[in-house]
This record gives sequence, structure tokens and C-alpha cells, in this order.
Amino acid sequence: MTLDEPQLLSRHEDGAELSMALWCFRSPLLALSSAPYGGGWGERHWILAAQVAGGYHRTDPAGHLAGLARDLGLDGPGIGMLTAVDVRRVTASREDGAAAAATVGVTHPCWAAATDAGTTAATGAPGIAGTVNIVAVLGRRLSGAALVNAVMTVTEAKSQALWEAGVAGTGTPSDAVAVLCPPSGPAEAFGGPRSRYGSRLARAVHRAVLDGSRRAGTR
Repeated sequence: MTLDEPQLLSRHEDGAELSMALWCFRSPLLALSSAPYGGGWGERHWILAAQVAGGYHRTDPAGHLAGLARDLGLDGPGIGMLTAVDVRRVTASREDGAAAAATVGVTHPCWAAATDAGTTAATGAPGIAGTVNIVAVLGRRLSGAALVNAVMTVTEAKSQALWEAGVAGTGTPSDAVAVLCPPSGPAEAFGGPRSRYGSRLARAVHRAVLDGSRRAGTR
């Protein structure tokens, strides 16, 4: 199981030409995701990363992404993510059964434990432009607990990469992640950064986010 190159698409919206990256899977994968559309747990057939205009203020990102999916004729349950970053800048890395792709925008980095939780920037409101979205695929099924642990591993690797790139934050308020694996077959019991597949996943995510953050600069 690998993560193929996405299909790069475009659309006209809000007076601008905006990019989209689409991954369609040959067979559905088991996913755990924080994405606004199709987030949660279950089998997913595709993932769509859609660029939005800077200053995006829609309060229905899930509905927006559902409309984009209908326009593209996508079948079956999928995952949708939004970012103000040009998703044609997607950066990818893979390592022996683990693959990761990231779109990295760091316009509004924040520290997870910052004390300004009451501000708009800290709530993850749709208007935030800087977003780090990560898609990760493993070639072996993970147990339910290991899949949750793998999401933690992705987040830790992302934060390490941002720190190494000199970004003043652990992420942005609107980051999203999706970790996917085969829905059947022998299951790995662990997904942490020192486990067999978790360590590979961590290195793949770290490389993808570090590369993307260096390309992004202060975007």
C-alpha cells in the first residue's frame, strides 16, 4: 500500500483560481482523521485537499467540501481538508511501508499551550490562513489503539520539523491530519514513534513537513 502522487486540479472561486489535490484509493482504507469533512473513524475512498482564498470566513467548511466533492463526482465516503496554501506545493516522503504528504502554511503558528485561547486565532476559525495538513498512509493494518497512537506520532513529528525549521509554534490552530491503513490483515499493536511502523511514519512525516516548511518560509 503506497500513497500515489495526487491528481492536481483547479477551480474558480471568490474571484481567484484555486488549486486542489485529490488522492483516490484503489480500495477503501481505514482512516482516523481530524479533517472538517469526513473526519473521525471509518473507511474512506479518497482525500481532497482544497485551497481557499486568504481571509476565508465561511463557517461551514464541511458543507463547502461536500459541495466540492459533488462537483468532482467523487463516490463513497472521503476526507476533505482546506488551506490557503497552494496545494500544488505538496511535499511527500516515504519509508518502507509508510508514506506522508503535507501542505505546509505557517502564516499563523501558535504554541499549543498558549494562554490566548479566547482569541479568534487560537480557536482555529476558518479565516486562519496558515495551515499544516498531513496525509499519511501505512502499508499494514493498525489496531484501533495503534491508529490513535499513529496520529499522535504524526503530530509529534510535525512539531519537531517545525521547531527545526525555526517556526515559533507547535503547529497552527487549523491543522488537520489523516492517517490511513488497510482495513484487513494482521494488525500492528503499536503506532508510537519507537514502534516498527510508527518510527517509519515519524521519519516520513518529519521529512515532508520540514521540506514544506522551508519552502513556505513565512507563508
